[in-house]
Amino acid sequence: MNKTTWMALGVSLAAGNGVAHGAAPEVEISSGPLRARVYLPDAQTGFYRGTRFDWSGVIGGLWFAGHDYYPQWFQRSDPNVHDFVYAGPDIVASPCTAITGPAEEFVTDGKALGFDEARPGGTFLKIGVGVLRRPDDQPYGPFRLYPIVDGGTWTVRRRADAVEFTQAVSDAATGYGYEYRKTVSLVGESRLLVLDHGLRNTGSRPIRTSVYNHNFLYLDREAPGPDVTLTFPFQLRTTPLPGDGLASVQGNRITFTRTLTGEDRVYLGIEGFGTESKDYDFRIENRKVGAGMRITGDRPLSRVALWAIRAPLSLEPFIDMDVAPGAEFTWEIRYEHYTLPAGSALKN
Repeated sequence: MNKTTWMALGVSLAAGNGVAHGAAPEVEISSGPLRARVYLPDAQTGFYRGTRFDWSGVIGGLWFAGHDYYPQWFQRSDPNVHDFVYAGPDIVASPCTAITGPAEEFVTDGKALGFDEARPGGTFLKIGVGVLRRPDDQPYGPFRLYPIVDGGTWTVRRRADAVEFTQAVSDAATGYGYEYRKTVSLVGESRLLVLDHGLRNTGSRPIRTSVYNHNFLYLDREAPGPDVTLTFPFQLRTTPLPGDGLASVQGNRITFTRTLTGEDRVYLGIEGFGTESKDYDFRIENRKVGAGMRITGDRPLSRVALWAIRAPLSLEPFIDMDVAPGAEFTWEIRYEHYTLPAGSALKN
């Protein structure tokens, strides 16, 4: 198959209960230097069937120069778990959290699109998932598995170095509708993973929402520790550091004072960025394994957070969008992968 020929792939569209059974459908793409496993949306046997994250472009492994950037960070999933729990040496994730790679979630005021307007029994939307039902009057919970009323129509096309996903959703009850496109590409010899997006509003109401990437980085299965540094293009202002002093902020860098173990957790809200897209530019490097990654985006940041436990390190950049009926909003995230000598100084 040459790089200019797309091949259509079939996907299952029925609503599921969020717990996968059987082998998850997947494809592998490669650019030469980079190779990635990409899971396909499937309501019956898909790797991810929760109602929190976007179902498209779930990456179950990305390999470069002998390093794996996105191995699975949890050992199993359990529908009785809220978010995730520690079970001895294992991490057990809920169906809404059990995802890998640069996972994306759409949020509107910390909830889902139209949730506040929905009465019990009514519908709301989670972009990248579909039309969901609000079962009761309880507040929105991102880790709650909501009934999927309509997963929309998924179209998936693949070529040797890319997979393109399109989801079309329309909900007459709320007036919301959209066509969402996401292409996962490995670009030539440049060591780039590119996530290219488009959201076209096909409904009668404006779509005002944010999207962020959870970036479940678990490089070579190494826990965050003193060899890991995050570098930003701006001077950092953060929420108060955890009292246990697991992380340190100096200028434009965040480091860890020791390796995270047990139930250690770091969460920081990050400020100091401006109103231009040039501040969407982060480096994460691990000198112990001798590898790093640069993440850049083409839209201004609206919020940034850092979450880390003894497995993944997740830098979470948010962007905002306001899409009028008939209009389209596009955005792109680029991941550059590189190596550095083990034990070396930071790459500038």
